[in-house]
Amino acid sequence: MVEISRTSKKNPFLTTNQRKITTFYFKFFLFASFSFYFFTFFLLTHNPNLGLLHHHHYVSNSNAFASKALVQSEPNDFKLFVYDLPPEFNADWLSDGRCGGHLFASEVAIHRALLTSRVRCMDPYEADFFFVPVYVSCNFSSVNGLPAIAHARPLLASAVAAISREFPFWNRSGGADHIFVASHDYGACFHAMTFGVKYKHPCQDVENILIPPYIPPESVEESVVHGRRRDIFAFFRGKMEVNPKNFGGRFYGKRVRTLIWKKFHRHRRFYIKRQRFAGYRSEISRSVFCLCPLGWAPWSPRLVESVALGCVPVIIADGIRLPFPDAVDWPGISLTVAERDVGKLGRILERVAATNLSTIQNNLWSPKNRQALLFHNPIQPQDATWQVIRNLSKKLDRSFRSSRLPTQLKNDT
Repeated sequence: MVEISRTSKKNPFLTTNQRKITTFYFKFFLFASFSFYFFTFFLLTHNPNLGLLHHHHYVSNSNAFASKALVQSEPNDFKLFVYDLPPEFNADWLSDGRCGGHLFASEVAIHRALLTSRVRCMDPYEADFFFVPVYVSCNFSSVNGLPAIAHARPLLASAVAAISREFPFWNRSGGADHIFVASHDYGACFHAMTFGVKYKHPCQDVENILIPPYIPPESVEESVVHGRRRDIFAFFRGKMEVNPKNFGGRFYGKRVRTLIWKKFHRHRRFYIKRQRFAGYRSEISRSVFCLCPLGWAPWSPRLVESVALGCVPVIIADGIRLPFPDAVDWPGISLTVAERDVGKLGRILERVAATNLSTIQNNLWSPKNRQALLFHNPIQPQDATWQVIRNLSKKLDRSFRSSRLPTQLKNDT
């Protein structure tokens, strides 16, 4: 989500200077939705007064604008400047091949797409918003292979210190018109189990745009088999704690997954698996209903994968927030089951299958729903990055430049 902080909180683990910087960078954040979760390598160099940090030729000037169709489709209400940070904040992390294609890679995908976006502004003095490209989700744990983000706070604080030192734009607004991507489930204050929910929580007490987790578009295309018979009625594959005495068994997913396993793993119409399988998207494309229970947080990448592959997502996560509700017809393409009703899943799904399943499936195959949840490069009309840009264009009141335009025009006259 794009988050604009209304409040600031001191972190006892930071130095005085770090506290000041950290308070600044909470001002404006871009978050991914309920999955385990913007960017630049090439920037303006012709203005000698800017004191640019570095210059990386990942994109040539000839690709500064996308096709005519894309130019016509993107919102044209604001201009976005992308900082060119030293490679330790972004490019260096790409040496790990997993960085650009894993679950949290929306921070990379959005960055790459913005570099060829029409809204990208090459003169920061004309910009409404500023994108700070820091990849915090590419530090993979050697234990479980998942991103470990203990380094995120100091890395972000260091990036803010750099742009504050080199440019005037952060300090003039206190960072209120600066954008970051936090493509993980730790929210603006890096606290577990806090984001992607409707209920009030201090880590979400900020303005935001919720975005989907990253699913490689090509992986979806490879998994779609048109005309394939959906021979799996209800499907789930993933982590399921079955021992009620260990930590995970007592707290993970509020025991929802444990209950699903105990009640349905032997059910003839449920295909429930705990082991990892690289080709599990082919199983989704064979399924009628795909269970999307909460884990440590309410998010689930299965939401995007299910919609993209035509499987009706069954959302089991009380209070979950869904990405781009004005673009994706969530009520028309999914089912929501209360956590307390997980034991009734069999009857609920049977009833839907006997009544309005065909209507839900027809809605599910509407291209606009899939398009809004996938990140492409370059940006495609109505895709996930396009939705981010459109939502940002509605927040010009947060822009230092835009908020001063009426005064400037009055003074000019």
